[in-house]
Amino acid sequence: MKRRLAISFVITSFIYATNVSADTYIVQSGDSLWKIAVKYQIGLSEIIAANPQIRNPALIYPNQKVTIPEKNQQAQSYEMEVVRLVNVQRSNNGLRALTNNWELQRVAQYKARDLTDRNYFSHNSPVYGSPFDMMKNFGIRYSSAGENIAKGQRTPKEVMNAWMNSQGHRANILNANYTQIGVGYDSRSNAWVQMFIRP
Repeated sequence: MKRRLAISFVITSFIYATNVSADTYIVQSGDSLWKIAVKYQIGLSEIIAANPQIRNPALIYPNQKVTIPEKNQQAQSYEMEVVRLVNVQRSNNGLRALTNNWELQRVAQYKARDLTDRNYFSHNSPVYGSPFDMMKNFGIRYSSAGENIAKGQRTPKEVMNAWMNSQGHRANILNANYTQIGVGYDSRSNAWVQMFIRP
């Protein structure tokens, strides 16, 4: 009986340690929360929110544990599928592919969440303002920019069909001036956001 309990404890400890290591980062010399956020392609504010034990986000120390918030895998796969479908459309029209910009993607994700949380449908957010103001306020630099939004479509294919059948949205997708894209999706209301820029 003691042996079975000891084996059970060892297995449970191993499983627990595996789960913790997947969501925990051990700070190395020279790290900052910003560098960790960039490494994991997560917003700095999300890293800070997930680590209330860090009283001063500007001061972290080697061997300190930092919790890395999990990403919504389904939403992320939908977002990347939209990027792929955009580039298929661009290729079919003789245009260069857009590069996914993860920082712009985070802004698009915040906008998709905002569309859901505040239950509105507009390019102008009651919190963030216009998409151009929002991008600037999140530190995105651009010489030209655009945004497409949609709500209610359940799959990347559905939302792309809707956008491609709308003259204004299609014009953004096929705009030869844009070089980068970020896509956000919120599954609670099927809110979709595409943000386009040329740095």
